Amino acid sequence: MIFSLDVRRARKGDCLLLHFGTPKEPGLVMIDGGPTSVYGPHLKPRLLEVRAARKLDKNQSMPVEVLMVSHVDDDHIQGILDLTRELLDSVGAPFVRVATLWHNSFDDIIGQDPKELTAAMTAQFGAASLGGGLPDDATVESDEDEETVRSSLKVLASIEQGHRLRDDAGTLDHRNLGFRLNAQFNGRLITAATKSVTVGSDLKFTVAGPMKPELQALQEKHDEWLKQQQKKGKPAEASLAAYVDPSVPNLSSIVVLAAFKDKRVLLTGDARGDKILEGLELAGVLKKRATIHLDVLKVPHHGSSNNLEVDFFERITADHYVFSGDGEHGNPERESVEMLFKARGKANFQIHFTYPIDEIDVARAADWKKEQVKEQKRKAAGSKKAPRPNWSPANQSLAAFFNAQKLAGGQKICISDPAKPHVIDLLDPLGY
Repeated sequence: MIFSLDVRRARKGDCLLLHFGTPKEPGLVMIDGGPTSVYGPHLKPRLLEVRAARKLDKNQSMPVEVLMVSHVDDDHIQGILDLTRELLDSVGAPFVRVATLWHNSFDDIIGQDPKELTAAMTAQFGAASLGGGLPDDATVESDEDEETVRSSLKVLASIEQGHRLRDDAGTLDHRNLGFRLNAQFNGRLITAATKSVTVGSDLKFTVAGPMKPELQALQEKHDEWLKQQQKKGKPAEASLAAYVDPSVPNLSSIVVLAAFKDKRVLLTGDARGDKILEGLELAGVLKKRATIHLDVLKVPHHGSSNNLEVDFFERITADHYVFSGDGEHGNPERESVEMLFKARGKANFQIHFTYPIDEIDVARAADWKKEQVKEQKRKAAGSKKAPRPNWSPANQSLAAFFNAQKLAGGQKICISDPAKPHVIDLLDPLGY
């Protein structure tokens, strides 16, 4: 039996393949496609390798049981859009055939017609909102405000990307390629539930996020925001900050526990650690104040410490931890890795990084400097918050932490090699 997580390099994003079943009847689940420049060099070549290993000819499509877009951000969905557009342009049998698409779009979450929502956002915030960027004349007074605004913009940008994905999937469906939306959930929003769904040959998914109460609160906030905008106008950046707080994108992340035979993999998207714990409790797989041990944990939000506490790593333990990120936006953050080691001590586990640690640190140092300059400008303008200090490799780099950390005998650091697949085998070896 096969149950393997195939971790692809995805720059600042996520791109995963989950293999399951038997060599004679293999199954495949795709989870996210990363941002721009991931599909061509990293995802498509791997899909072609899997096709070749299965000995499919050019007239046969490779089945994909589930294509899951876990999160609304560009760093999860763009590679999937690159795939669907290529399939649209293909002649003859598509090289992959997707059975069902799992995707919660933002307009579905808030319950508004997507065309009306796009028009409203463009009118209020300008074209920048649909590209995920700050307006050219935006002035953001504090670090907290900028984080809020950028989180808001990510959500707004996802509206257009969600439209494209739904349009592509719908068109593909008319070509009998079978992109059924959230088929195992009766076409509705995917939310946390105690009942698992089965895919293919006994692969079970238990959804732990998003949670219905969180989505309901988000819908209410959106309705209130619409009322406020009708009463008075605000500068674009102020409206953005009022529209969505930094947690909203994380509230919409699909979190699933995948189980096959006696092995379990937790796929977390960009969800917040505390919400993942709540969702697992709601789904009935984690008791309050109890712990759960997994085979693989995909660390949420590329290892951002903003999403995590030590308690998360104490209550959810694993044999394998996957950190997907290249250092952009500072992720994976050293603080998150420190939390993991504080929680696990000398226990046996492996950490998987999608890029070499030194490369990650170079990007993290550049991001640190960029944010420091912003903070210095705000301080000069009267901000009460002190800017961060200069980057210190000893204090901030991952490399220095691991050099100082004495790994126990059963602890290991694994780095994805672009020249070969990075596969975590939980049952029999995948073999390709």
